[in-house]
Amino acid sequence: MVQYFCYLMHLLLRLPVFEHQTLLTYWPSTPHAHRERSTADTMLPLRVPILAVLVTLSLCQYYDYDYQPNPVMGPSAPNCNQECDCPFHFPSAMYCDSRKLKFVPIVPTGIKYLYLQNNLIEEIKAGVFDNVTDTLRWLIIDNNQITNAKIAKGTIDKLTGLEKLFISFNNLTEPVIPPSKSLEELRIMNNKLSKFPSGLLTDKENLTAIHLQHNDLTSEAISGAFRGLKKLLSLDVSHNKLKKLPAGVPNSLVMLYADYNVIESIGAGYLNKLPALQYLRVSHNKLVDSGIPAGVFNVTSLLELDLSFNKLHSIPEVNEQLEQLYLQANEINKFDLSSFCKFMGPLNYSRLKHLRLDGNNVTHSSMPPDTANCLRQASDIMFE
Repeated sequence: MVQYFCYLMHLLLRLPVFEHQTLLTYWPSTPHAHRERSTADTMLPLRVPILAVLVTLSLCQYYDYDYQPNPVMGPSAPNCNQECDCPFHFPSAMYCDSRKLKFVPIVPTGIKYLYLQNNLIEEIKAGVFDNVTDTLRWLIIDNNQITNAKIAKGTIDKLTGLEKLFISFNNLTEPVIPPSKSLEELRIMNNKLSKFPSGLLTDKENLTAIHLQHNDLTSEAISGAFRGLKKLLSLDVSHNKLKKLPAGVPNSLVMLYADYNVIESIGAGYLNKLPALQYLRVSHNKLVDSGIPAGVFNVTSLLELDLSFNKLHSIPEVNEQLEQLYLQANEINKFDLSSFCKFMGPLNYSRLKHLRLDGNNVTHSSMPPDTANCLRQASDIMFE
C-alpha cells in the first residue's frame, strides 16, 4: 500500500498547483531501508499542500522510482538508445534500469528523465550527456558501483538544468554536485561519504530536500555544507558519525533527522535559529542530561521530538505546542509535570497527544495527580 501511496503522491506533486508541469509515469519498488515509525502517522497537523510535500519526502524517501512493466509501456520511441526503452506516450523519459549495464549509455537529444538504477555501472564516461547538458531534469542512478574516480569531467558537472539527482547505493567518498541552480532534491544515501566541502550548495536556491543518511560523515565534514540554502525543507543525516547537530542549516528547515549518530549534546539556542522546524529526530545517540541546556526544546514551532534510545535520566522541558514526544529506551526515573506545563489553567495546558516512556524507570504510578489537567489532550501515554 505504501508503494501505491508514493506513486500517487509523486503524481500529485507534479500538478500545476505545485508549480510542476510534467506528469511522469513511474512506480516505486521495494524500499532499501526501514524506518522504525511511519512519518505519515505523525504529520497530521500539517495542511495541504505542505502536508503532501513533507509526507512524500519522508515516507517515500527510500523508494526507487521505477516504471510500469514493459507490456504496459508499449514499444520504444525512435529517438532512444538501443540499450534502453523510451515509451511513445512519454518519449522524454529513457528507462535503462535493471539491465546489467556497466556504463552509462549515450543519452540522445530530447531526454529529460533518465533512469539508470539497479545496474552494474562503474563508470560515467565523457560525452554521454553532451546532448542533454541543459535539458536533463532527472538523473536516477541509484544502486550501482560508481566511484568518484570513474566519473569523467564534462558529465554530471555539465548538467545545468538538473532538478533531481539520486545517486544512492554507490561507492562515492565525496558528493557529486551538478552546476544546476534548479536542483530541488539531492539523494546520496548509502555511499561512503567522508567529506562534504563547503560551498558546493551555495547557489542551490531551489534545493528543498537533502538525504545523506548511511555515510561516514562527521560534524567537521559538514560544518559549512548547508550554508547559503534558502528553501531547504528536509535534511536527513541519520546513520553517520556526527557528534552534534549540523551547523549552518537554513532557517527554512521543517524536518531534521539525525538518528543513529554519536551526538552527546544539543547547542544552546540551536532550535531558536530554526523558527520553521516542526520535526526533529535525534534517536539512537548518546544524549545525556548535562548535554541538554535548559529550555533548548521549548520552541513553539516543534510538533514532533524523538529522543528515544539515548541516556537521559529526566524528561527535558518542551513547549506546550508539542504534539509527539518519544522518550522510550532512556534511563528516566522521574515523571516531572513541569517538563510539559509551567502553568495550568483553562488555556494553559500541553497539546501533547502521544508520549512514549516505555523502557525507562517510570510507570503509571509515577504520574502526579495533576497529570490529567496538564496532559488533557494526550490519548496515548505508553509506559510498557
